Formats: sequence, C-alpha cells, structure tokens
Amino acid sequence: MLRRLIELGIALSSERDHNRLLELILLETKRIANADGGTLYLMTDDDRALSFAIMRNDTLDIAMGGTTGVEIPFPPLALYDEEETPNYTNVATAVALNKMAVNIPNAYETATFDFSGTIKFDESTGYRSTSFLTVPLLNKQQSVIGVLQLINARMEDNEVVPFSPDIQPIIEALTSQAAVALDNEMLFLGQRKLLDSFIELIAGAIDQKSAYTGGHCQRVPALTEMLAKAACASDAPPFKEFDLDEDGWYELHLAGWLHDCGKVTTPEYVVDKATKLETIYNRIHEIRMRFEVLRRDAEIECLKAKLAGERDPAALDATFQARCRQLEDDFAFLAATNVGGEFLEDEAVDRIGEIGTQSWTRYFDRSLGLSWEEASRLDEATDYAAPAEERLLDDRDDHKTGEYDLGEIYNLSISRGTLTEEERKKINDHIVITIDMLNQLPFPKQMRNVPEYAGGHHEKMDGTGYPKGLTRDQMSLPARMMAIADIFEALTSADRPYKKAKKLSECVRIMGFMRNDDHIDPELFDLFLTSGVWREYANTFLAPDQIDEIDINDYLSGAE
Repeated sequence: MLRRLIELGIALSSERDHNRLLELILLETKRIANADGGTLYLMTDDDRALSFAIMRNDTLDIAMGGTTGVEIPFPPLALYDEEETPNYTNVATAVALNKMAVNIPNAYETATFDFSGTIKFDESTGYRSTSFLTVPLLNKQQSVIGVLQLINARMEDNEVVPFSPDIQPIIEALTSQAAVALDNEMLFLGQRKLLDSFIELIAGAIDQKSAYTGGHCQRVPALTEMLAKAACASDAPPFKEFDLDEDGWYELHLAGWLHDCGKVTTPEYVVDKATKLETIYNRIHEIRMRFEVLRRDAEIECLKAKLAGERDPAALDATFQARCRQLEDDFAFLAATNVGGEFLEDEAVDRIGEIGTQSWTRYFDRSLGLSWEEASRLDEATDYAAPAEERLLDDRDDHKTGEYDLGEIYNLSISRGTLTEEERKKINDHIVITIDMLNQLPFPKQMRNVPEYAGGHHEKMDGTGYPKGLTRDQMSLPARMMAIADIFEALTSADRPYKKAKKLSECVRIMGFMRNDDHIDPELFDLFLTSGVWREYANTFLAPDQIDEIDINDYLSGAE
C-alpha cells in the first residue's frame, strides 16, 4: 500500500492533463477504498456551487466526464440558497462548507442528510446506494477546491459494507495530496489562460488597429496549425520524423498569435495605405481641388476675354473646352496612377512631372491653422507669402517629415504598389521589432523557439527574404510553415484596401509561381495541396464566391 501511495503521489505531481488528473484522483481513491462508484466535484469559479467533474460506477457501467467526452447532465450543487442560507442538507455541499470528511455507513438509515434524490435514482435503476465517504479537497491555503465522494465500499466478494475507519485517513491523506496537485494544475491552467488571453488581446488590438487586416493575426495561426497537423500525419520522407508534443503545439500556437506583434509600432496609414497619395486620408482630393481651381481660372479668363471683346467668342469657347478636356484627361491619369499597380512606365513618370509644372495662384497664408510641428517645417521666406504661384504637383521640403517623404510627385511616381521605399522599409521593420520584442520575453525552455518561428514568416527559401536573409536550410520546419500560412492568408483575404478578393485558384497559382522562384518550401507546398489544407482553410474562412475548382496536379512539384 505504501509503495502504491508513493507511486501515486509521483503520478499526481507529474500529470499535466486536467482530465487525466481528475480521473487519476477518482479512480485511484476508488481502487484503494474498493468502492463501487464515485464522483469528483469541483468548486465553481464563484465559490458558490460544486460542479460535477467526473463520475464512475462499476455496477451501472457509468463513465462520464474526464477523458470520456460524455457530458454529465446534472446541474451544480448550490452551497447557498437565494436567501444565502448554507446548504447543509446535501452531504457533498455540507462537506465543502464544513471542510470536514463525512463517513455514512447507510444512506437509508441516516436523518442527518437528505438522500431523497439518491433513493429516487436507486428506484429508477435498481441500484442501492448504501455507504458514502465524502472528503473535501483542500489546497495549501485550506480553501475547498472540490469534493470527492466514494459510494459503496465492497468486500472481496462484492458485498457492500461501510467504509472502514482504517481506510478513511488514507483516503483523506490521498485527497489532500491530490488537492495540492490539482490546485497546482489549475494554477498552471489559469496562468496559461491568462497568457493566452493577453496574447490574443495584443493580436486583436493589432487587427483592430487596421480595419483592413482584421482577423489576420487569428487566421495565420489557424492555418499554420492545419499545416502542422498534416505534417505530423504524413509518412512522406520530409515529414516522417516531424512530430509535436503538447509543449510543441503550444509553442507553435504562441508563435502564430505573436507573429505580427511588431505591427503595434507601424503607423496605421502605412499599414492601410490603399493609394499612393494616402496618409491619414487620400490626398487625391486636394489635387482634384487644384484642378477645379485651374478649370475655374480658365473659365474666368474666357469670360473676361469675352467682356473685353479681345477675340471671337466661339474661338474663346473652343480654347476653354480644349483646356477643360486637357485638365480632365490629366486628372483622370493622375487618379488612375494614384491607385497603384504592378508597374509604372517611365513615360508615365515623365508625364506626372510635366503635369506638376502647371501652376495655380494661392491667395491665403499656408501657415495658418498648422500644428507646431507642421509649422516648423515651413520656410518663412517662401511659404508664408500670399498671393503666390504654386505648382500643381510638388515635392516640397515640408513634405519630408521624420523618416517619410510625402511629396506628391514622389509618391505618384511609385513604380509598384502604393508604398514608397521608406514606407515599405517601415512595414518590413515590423518583423525586426517582432523578433526584438519576443527575444526580450523570458520564454521557458519548452517555448524557446517562439521567436524563431514567429520571426521567419517573411524569409524566402533562396535567402532573399527579410530580415535575416535566411535560406531554407537555416529555417525550422514550423517557421517555413508559418511563411506559407502568412502568404496564403494575405492572398485569400477579402479585407485588403489595395486589392480585390482573389479566387482560390488564382491564389494557389500565385503560390505555385512563388514555389518555382524558390520563395516558399516546395515540399511543404506539395503537402499543403495533397493534404487538402487549402480546401479546409477555404471552407472555413473564405467567402463562397471565392472558392472555385482547382486541379492540384497542375501545381505539384514537377508539373508542367
């Protein structure tokens, strides 16, 4: 018995799975006491009721709660009624309230507690609940965290007898040890729950920071874990030795949720920049107003000339209409350029500069209504005077603020996409900040890979990625998985301001090109396709009109 108790104590202290720990407590105490059945109750979070955690009965073949996956249909036992009167009529609640064990030889012969519910249950099943041993589970602070109740002690011939006074101290000692183990495990779960909630809070804040990337920090870990499960289940040579234990899964989970934590420092307008002229707002509206001014100036000039009788009115109207057409054409060109694209021709850049050389007259002081920081960027000699001739488009000195250049010609001349080099660097820097932030956290040994997993999702297999320029061989398998997940989520996302939602087939095709260019892991991409992870993700997260037919054979390694 002593050796078994020692082994049980070691098992209790080492078990980290909540449900298995509960089963271990109940089943071992039930075995030691040779009880036919038992129930383990846990105190609810508000300390006002006992909830059923696990139930076992050999004779009735009942196994509920714990690892069985069978829910216990009984409501919690209230410790107090609506008038705050303690519930001493139920033996389990009385034990919890008094913090003292109760040994009842025969429930049918006691008047101390109300066993009417038990007797009614016996009548419906043909069972007879006779002897009860009910023991509180007290933690180090002597607070009740649960109650253990054993039913029907048995002799070797299965005759039901009272629980022996000799076995009661052993059960009490065992439940005391079990309570400490359970309390430690619940404390561990509470700390993990707090950490998870804090991490999800940060990720949620990042997603909320940008209305256009909401959900990214949630979808990337989900997709990463789908791919990791496929790798664990695969017998293919690249993944045959790959597996994750409980700590490994949690490590991957944390890395997925934290992979973009550095974006807390990235300005919203850079993350959300949908057009080339966008800062806090789209500055195309300012430029359009200048075109409105030029058109009005042309109209005024035409009317003045007519009043002065300088030229034929029809000729003046023709000149005015030609000017309007030119302004409309120039603005339409700039507006289209502002949206961005895959490539901007040199001729288009030249035309932006030519359009910008036109001038308009400003009659109001540009320094009025500015913040101190804005005013400090103005040159008093040139910027305060009015009236003054100003270029239709300009790259002024006051457009340069900190690390950014807001020059209009400079931004409209962006050759690809909507970001300047400075803005693109700022976005790329979020991964550097992510790594720096994560390296400052004291991750325990079993989670030391979180920074590497989270920090590698912008690396490429050929070493041309960022921030470290790692090659495939320098990256762990989970880090390469996260790179694929980050790309696929971005391609399939329907909430980006700078692109329309793509069809599933187009996204897979683009990733096929990336595989061919050695940007993503080819073996992982094959697994992504053959395992059906792409379809599972699409059915869960994509809009129905994005999902179309795909023949994965067209995109597997070696396909034409």
